[in-house]
Amino acid sequence: MLKSPTLSKNHNIPWHMVAGAGLGLVLAALVIWGVLTFLTPYQFHGMTLQSTEPAKNFTLTDPMGKRVSLTDFRGQFVMLYFGYTTCPDVCPTTLAVLHTARKLLGRNADQLQVIMITVDPERDTPTLLAEYVTHFDSSFMALTGTPDEIAQVASMYGVFFERAPEESAMGYLVNHTATVMLVDASGKLRAIFPFGAKAEEIASDLQYLMKR
Repeated sequence: MLKSPTLSKNHNIPWHMVAGAGLGLVLAALVIWGVLTFLTPYQFHGMTLQSTEPAKNFTLTDPMGKRVSLTDFRGQFVMLYFGYTTCPDVCPTTLAVLHTARKLLGRNADQLQVIMITVDPERDTPTLLAEYVTHFDSSFMALTGTPDEIAQVASMYGVFFERAPEESAMGYLVNHTATVMLVDASGKLRAIFPFGAKAEEIASDLQYLMKR
């Protein structure tokens, strides 16, 4: 009767072959992950705009009395925000978030200019504006103008604001659109961030655009 062949006791796979196979699988997984990451489009946190036209230019006045235009900041990213110094909650919250977002940019922070345009030019004196925005970040800039100038710029950017009577020493509040608009280094309006956007989200979108 024929005997069944017996298996050799020396069929163990050498450890270096196992290690090599494992390393190969890891490298293959990393390559696949890299390819998928490269091919997957970046998901913006803000509402992106694909306009090919430059953002509408305007000229207003800084706290030192100097006339400043949006086009003066070509080559930098600009975040535009319409607010006012006696705003009880939305404005200080937004400016604090923008300060944190700028810090998260690290060495790229100098590429970003945050500008607040007052929607209360009657009460926001140049001195008050300068003290207010620099309280959040020394690099922040505030702009003002005549009521007609402010209304015109706000209209250009679809920003709504109106006085709301208030039974307090303040006399009135100003209801206003609380979004932040991002103008890229080429002068195009690229994204709009709603109130409540996180600093990490804003910084992520900025970092992505700064690398393009």
